[in-house]
Amino acid sequence: MSESPTIATQPKSTTGAALVAEAFGTLLLVLATIGTWLFAAGFGAGTDASNKGVGFVGVSLAVGLTVVVGVYAFGPISGGHFNPAVTLGLAAAGRFPWRRVVPYLIAQVVGGLVGTTLLVLVSLSGPNDFLTRAEGAGFASNGWDSLSPAGFGIGGAVIVETLFTLLFLVVILGVTHPVRGTRFAGLAIGLTLTVIHLATIPIDNTSVNPARSLATAVYGGATALSQLWVFIVFPIVGALVAGFAYRALFDGTRSLAA
Repeated sequence: MSESPTIATQPKSTTGAALVAEAFGTLLLVLATIGTWLFAAGFGAGTDASNKGVGFVGVSLAVGLTVVVGVYAFGPISGGHFNPAVTLGLAAAGRFPWRRVVPYLIAQVVGGLVGTTLLVLVSLSGPNDFLTRAEGAGFASNGWDSLSPAGFGIGGAVIVETLFTLLFLVVILGVTHPVRGTRFAGLAIGLTLTVIHLATIPIDNTSVNPARSLATAVYGGATALSQLWVFIVFPIVGALVAGFAYRALFDGTRSLAA
């Protein structure tokens, strides 16, 4: 099978180019996802124009489509992670060198923060104190209780972030496997992320990406910042479990003795 530009591909570019690609990819992901959330999801709510809003389905598609585009655009340069949990999960699975983890995490966080800052600048020109209202509503931050669209508590957020990040990494590791992988890995990864968001947005606004969570929480107010730790810790826990477990269960050497 020919090598495809997917998340698990070991990048052949320089370290500097890989870090810039990770920052740009995360920037693209945050701009598209959070931009859709802020400007388009509830567009026209409470008016006759309410049917123009894209809702949760639109946000979910924005996430998945952006990941597909980002993986194929930046995958050959950096591997196309755009997510600290993905980077750590790949390292745990032996698909990515641990020495490059911290620089990747920094690039992803910077890219995400630049993304939400640009959205803040756009929001400044919005009507009727748009930015103030967006920040008051949490600026699309992840959270529970008052920040959960459906009012779920912290337990739901913890389970969702751990479980769905774990499943996301298992899919990534499967479709990008150097022997069993597929050239359509980017599409499979994007569709998986779309389904994850469709299932879990009402619970905690769906993170499975600490860089995305940090990028929104800094503009989401005190409650969003106080709850941020869950959306950093538990996606990472899920990713590490997935990486170590996948390596142990599916990447071992088969015995021919039997």
